[in-house]
Amino acid sequence: MAGMIKFSSRIFPNGIFTIRTLTTRSTCVRRLPRQLAPRAHVLSGATHGAPVLQLEPARQLHLTSVMLEEKVVTCPPFPESVAEGDIRWEKKEGDAINVDDVVCEIETDKTSIPVPSPVSGVLAKRLVEDGATVKAGQQLYSITVGAGGGAAPAPKAAPAPAPAAAPAPKAAPAPAAAPAAAPPAAAPPPPTPPPKAPAAPRAALPVAAIRHAQAIDAATVKLPPEDPTKEISGTRTEFRVKMNRMRLKIAERLKDAQNVNAMLTTFNEIDMSAIMAFRKAHQDAFTKKHGVKLGFMSAFVKAAAYALQEQPVVNAVIDGAEIVYRDYVDISVAVATPKGLVVPVLRNVEAMNYADIEKGINALGEKAKSGKLAVEDMDGGTFTISNGGVFGSLMGTPIINPPQSAILGMHATFERPVALNGQVVIRPMMYIALTYDHRLIDGREAVLFLRKIKAAVEDPRIIVAGV
Repeated sequence: MAGMIKFSSRIFPNGIFTIRTLTTRSTCVRRLPRQLAPRAHVLSGATHGAPVLQLEPARQLHLTSVMLEEKVVTCPPFPESVAEGDIRWEKKEGDAINVDDVVCEIETDKTSIPVPSPVSGVLAKRLVEDGATVKAGQQLYSITVGAGGGAAPAPKAAPAPAPAAAPAPKAAPAPAAAPAAAPPAAAPPPPTPPPKAPAAPRAALPVAAIRHAQAIDAATVKLPPEDPTKEISGTRTEFRVKMNRMRLKIAERLKDAQNVNAMLTTFNEIDMSAIMAFRKAHQDAFTKKHGVKLGFMSAFVKAAAYALQEQPVVNAVIDGAEIVYRDYVDISVAVATPKGLVVPVLRNVEAMNYADIEKGINALGEKAKSGKLAVEDMDGGTFTISNGGVFGSLMGTPIINPPQSAILGMHATFERPVALNGQVVIRPMMYIALTYDHRLIDGREAVLFLRKIKAAVEDPRIIVAGV
């Protein structure tokens, strides 16, 4: 009988198992497991003279999956706008893997695509090198199914303690001590060491030799850092690290924006007192009703959508010899991730309220932090908002995100003295910046657009009133 035969009492609970074989009875029984051999019987009447081996059912038999099978995993399909990507391994050969564990990630120009394991087992072999370029359908790795997946391996049992040594026989009782023990004999005195030769006076040593000896005593061994991207240890070594595809694409797009657009930046400042008081007054009720906190981003996103409706040219873009006016407002919100800056898109913001915006930003932020942003989440966008204020930025000039025509830069809020009604008062102030493509947007439209955002943030009631 070639191969391994597995039985299940759940499939044939009350029947018998009949195996047709071309070998003799002794050979059949000898090749069966020990727990089945006593229940094996050779029946007569087999066709063509081949004996029939009949097994009695055994309750301890259960159906099991095929073990030690190797499964090859291929690269998943990419979105339409992506043709290839670079692989980055998360697991090493020999690592135990459970179902849905991420074995590697494919870094594309726009996002990272995780490749989970379809089965539990052990990573047998990585079929491509780390950092190599792969395409959809290409074989990535093989897994030995069921060889070590599932729960973590149990720690090795401690070795059994060595048997205790047999107790030594009790010594015979010592005779009664003498009234006075004799003092021990005095040890001979140690020999006197020979006198050391007198050391040369320090003044006789050259100054250079003294400094060299001091330098050797104070020298410490420095090793290069394990991760040169996170620390500098001062070993004066250099490391070259390959840029990931997302960082390369970001660099290419930023340089293209500088080369193509005639960028100009205008500034203004916002008194944050009213929106801060509004947020403080309604924070508890807002959180209780909608399940998310009320932040400042919703006020700026809604104000930008309102201003874009007032100035459609800021929402437009140049395409060759034509101007494309878009009858929708999709706002890209810049989010910093370890792999680079990404700009997921909130769509149809003109129809959203504060709660819808906060929920959308929260969902996109969670997907960005976990690396689950899809290409579809970042496609499109008619206007971008970048909030450098979360890092404490006082002022900056953002770069346009092509194929858009303008970008709003938010900054940190600081208390500053301002003139109000002829008096100097302290108010929380924020600088805002609008970078725009001067080929399409004139200075007048840009300034009016930024003033509309300032008014809508300082007093959101104008959005309701439509003024």
